[in-house]
Order: sequence, then structure tokens, then C-alpha cells
Amino acid sequence: MSNQEEVKKLEEVDEAKKLVEKLKKCEVEKDEYLNGWKRAKADFINYQKDEAKRFEEAIKFANWDLVRDLITVLDSFDLAIVVLGKEVEKGIYLIRNQLEDVLRKRGLEKIMIPVGQKFDPTLHEAISEVESDKPVGTIIEEVERGYSLNGRVIRPARVKITKSK
Repeated sequence: MSNQEEVKKLEEVDEAKKLVEKLKKCEVEKDEYLNGWKRAKADFINYQKDEAKRFEEAIKFANWDLVRDLITVLDSFDLAIVVLGKEVEKGIYLIRNQLEDVLRKRGLEKIMIPVGQKFDPTLHEAISEVESDKPVGTIIEEVERGYSLNGRVIRPARVKITKSK
């Protein structure tokens, strides 16, 4: 074999090595791009799920202002029931119950406040303090009922609590 042939074969081997290296580099880049695309796709899917949850939340509380305003109507019915006579009381009580049922179907719930319960600022609003032998911060009277809408407090219960002597 001549020198020229040997040189030519070495050049071909060298060229083949370069092509193999280039191919490996391309495969590495391909894997990087593919993994990046997969991450971007997963991020987009997660974004879509998060947006769907936010949309559901927005729909759930879209009627917040309306329900909050109608709570005062319930309060007025309660006052009318206390003030008016027995005959009128039954009719007003039925109308009040109908209104309460409509609001309950929309997610409104009463916040139940048993007397003697510990004051919780996430559910209660203290409007006055009364000296008592009971532990400090104990609820002694519910002045105005509290409500939650789909699990979120829409109006805290207004209560009187104990303070130390």
C-alpha cells in the first residue's frame, strides 16, 4: 500500500470519527430539546389545571355581594318576627325560611356560635367585653349571626366576650 493510499484511509477514518462525534453531539442536543419540550408541556398542563381551579373559585364566589346584601334581609325578618304578633309571625317566618333556603342552595351557611365557646377572630367579631368569672375571651352572647359562603366567612358573627375583672 502506498503512502497516498494510507494518507487517504487515515483521512477517511478521521472524517468518520468527526462524523461520529457530530452525531453524538446532535443526539445530546436532541435529548435536551426533547426534555425541554416535555417540561414545557407539563408546565402548560399544570397551568391549565390551575386556571380551571381559579375559574371555579371565581364562579363559586361571583354572587358574594348579592348574598351579603340579602343577609341583612334575613336579619330584618328575624327582627320582624320578634316584634310582630303571632298571626303575622307565621307568614313572615315562612317567607324568611324560603329566602334562607334559596341562599343555602347558593352556598350560604350559618356560623353556629354556642355560648361559652372560645373567641375565634376568623369567625367572630367582638363588639364588646363584659367582666366575668369565666375565662377571658369566652363568648357570652351572640349579637348578630355570622355567615359563610362556600366555606369562606362572608360576615363574622358579632359577639360579646368576657374580660378579666
